[in-house]
Amino acid sequence: MKTIKYDQLDQKLDALAQDIDSFERKARALARRLNRAGEDLAIMPPGSWRKAGSAPARTGVASIEEQLRTEIDAIETMGRAEEAQLARRIELARHRLDDALEHEGLTHDDLAGAVHYDPSNFTQIAPGKCLLPPPVCRRWVELHALRTELVERNLDRVLINVERYAHMNLSRLDLIQEGSASLFRAVDGFDWRRGLLFRTYAVHWLNQAFRAYLYNHGQTVRVPVYLQKAMKHVKQAIERLGDKNASAEEIAAEADLGVNLVESALAATRSTLSMDLPLLSEDGSGLADLIGEEQPEGGVYSTAMEETSLEDGIQLAMERLSEREQYVVRMRFGLGTGREHTLSEVAKELGVSLERVRQIQVRAINKMRTPGLRKAIDPFLS
Repeated sequence: MKTIKYDQLDQKLDALAQDIDSFERKARALARRLNRAGEDLAIMPPGSWRKAGSAPARTGVASIEEQLRTEIDAIETMGRAEEAQLARRIELARHRLDDALEHEGLTHDDLAGAVHYDPSNFTQIAPGKCLLPPPVCRRWVELHALRTELVERNLDRVLINVERYAHMNLSRLDLIQEGSASLFRAVDGFDWRRGLLFRTYAVHWLNQAFRAYLYNHGQTVRVPVYLQKAMKHVKQAIERLGDKNASAEEIAAEADLGVNLVESALAATRSTLSMDLPLLSEDGSGLADLIGEEQPEGGVYSTAMEETSLEDGIQLAMERLSEREQYVVRMRFGLGTGREHTLSEVAKELGVSLERVRQIQVRAINKMRTPGLRKAIDPFLS
C-alpha cells in the first residue's frame, strides 16, 4: 500500500481551498481517486504533537487532575493556518470513509460495534479489532486519528471553561470528562470555511455538555431539563413580583408560562434531606431517629416505611386473576408452594394439556403487568 504524507496532502488540499465554493466537490473527487489508487493517509502518533521534555519534575504524589493538567500542558497548540489544514484533512478523511462504505455496499450504521480504535497501534488495524472489510477499517482509523488530534490539541479549552462551573457541587473530573467528549461532537460540526478558530466554535459545545451534566446530576432527585429551565423562569418571576407567596396564576402571568407548568416547577423546587442528616440536638440524633419507629431488634428501619412492598405488590396483581390463573401462577413460580413446578406437573394436577397450562400462564402474566407490581419489584431487580 502507498502512503501519502500530510505535507503532500496539504499541498493538494490548499490548492483546492483557493475556491471555497467548489472545495467539497473537488475534495470528494480527490478522495475517490486516492481510494482507487490504494493510497493510505499517514497516521501520526500523539507524541508528534507533544512538547519534548516539557513535564516538570514533581515531588510527592500528584492528583489525577494535576496529572491531566500536566499532560495537557505538554500538548502543542495550533495556529489558525495549521488548524485549517487539519480541518481540511478531516473533511477529506470523512469523504474517503463515505466512499469506502459506498464501494463496499455499507452504511455508517454498519460501523456501530464493528470497529474499535486501538490507541497502541497507529499504523495498522490490530487483529480482531475490525469486523468490516480492511479498506473501510483503514479509512475509519485515519478519520478517528485526525479527529483525535484536533480534540487533544484543544483540551486546554476544557480546563479553562470548566472553571465557570467550579463553584457548583459537582465532580470536576466528571465535568472535564463530559467536556472532552463534547469536543468530538464539535469536530463533526466544525466548518473551517467560516474562518472561525475551532476553540471559538467549541465553547458552545462545552457549555452545552457542562449544563447537561448539571441538569442531570446537580440534584439528588433528577428533574427533567425542561422543568429545570421552567424553575429558573419561575424564580425570576417571583423576584420581580417581590412576593414569595405569589399564586401560580400570578407567577404564570409574569413568566409567560402555563399554570400547569408553573405548578410542576414549584413542586420540583422541594429540597431533599438525607436520612442521616444530623439535627441540632443534645443527643446527636439524626433525621432517621426523629421519624423512624423503634424496632424490637434495634434500629429504626422497618419494611413498613416502604411505600410498596414486594409481597403487597404481587398480592394486588394476583387479585386481578381468576382462581385457576392464580393456581397456575403460584405453582409455576413457587409462590407459597415451597418450590417451582413444571408445566407437566401443573397440567397433571389440573387434568389439561401442557399447551393449555402455557396459555393460562401467558394470559395471567399479561393481566399482572400493572404499574403497582412494576413499582414493587423494581427495587428488587439487579
